[in-house]
Amino acid sequence: MAAAKAGILPWLIPSSSATSSPLFSAAVKLPGVWRVRGRKAEKDVSVSVAFNPSGNFDISAFDSHDDTDKVEPPMPPTSGRYEVVIDNDSIQRLDLSPFQTATGITSPSSADPREYLDRSIGFTINYRREDAGDPRELSEYPDIRLWFVRLDAMYPWLPLLLDWRAGELARYAAMLVPHQMSLRMGVVFNPEALELFVMSKVFVVYPWLKRHAVPKPRLKTSDMARMLGFGIGDQLFDLIDQYDLQTTTDSL
Repeated sequence: MAAAKAGILPWLIPSSSATSSPLFSAAVKLPGVWRVRGRKAEKDVSVSVAFNPSGNFDISAFDSHDDTDKVEPPMPPTSGRYEVVIDNDSIQRLDLSPFQTATGITSPSSADPREYLDRSIGFTINYRREDAGDPRELSEYPDIRLWFVRLDAMYPWLPLLLDWRAGELARYAAMLVPHQMSLRMGVVFNPEALELFVMSKVFVVYPWLKRHAVPKPRLKTSDMARMLGFGIGDQLFDLIDQYDLQTTTDSL
């Protein structure tokens, strides 16, 4: 545990909304549904965020322990959100046009965050499995994950615009961050990988919001990190602001 504590950056603090250890908190309760097929039974796995500080990923999806921490049923998608529908064809060709067509975002510079923050963006994945009995979740298929890796590389600020209330942020993170599925805990992320993912998004999202003059960019960025179980200290935002100011001054 001491080694794990040393690895936490001083500006990145696991959220106080946790129910267990203050450093590695489990079950930030996000809505959403994942379907487990071909295992002991067909059941829903609600999307939550949990840490696995031991690094042991031998976690049964059908954990027989007490279910008191089981996440609540998912909330429905936000009404009127931009719905991105992808299928095997677009996934195999790494074709991002379904996203661009559904959202109108044709290039990273064409998106105004104010237009998408209220409506939000969600995904429908129509994926045909070669084997109907394949028990893997969608986030465990390499080709699906690779499509989302390309999407994230093209639009690195996208997590901010997703339909958080319907679990889209947790689902998106699961495509990019190593994890395990558990009926009791939901999505169990590798803590170091999730930490790096959150930090990389903070460094992208906060300056992006400032460039577009979006009100309260610190709060919006912090809310995104908190949805994945982390709080962001003001010192980090101060450092980012100081660097931007120095860069602007040096370029004059």
